[in-house]
Amino acid sequence: MNHMAGLNFAEILATIVYTLIGLGLFGLCWFIINKVAPFSVAKEIEHDQNVALAILIGAIFIALAIIIGAVILSS
Repeated sequence: MNHMAGLNFAEILATIVYTLIGLGLFGLCWFIINKVAPFSVAKEIEHDQNVALAILIGAIFIALAIIIGAVILSS
């Protein structure tokens, strides 16, 4: 009884696993960015209103999301 009301348990489990992996990668990426940057990234974005840095960080996360999505679709 793997299909209940059109839901597939394996697909739900895979979605949860890929979500956790993606969140882990985003967290790891944020950690690496904070360690590599010679300044406080959060302070630059929040207090100094550094829009260019915020756009750069956002672009990195969007690129990572595209890569993760492509990997999920290829499997």
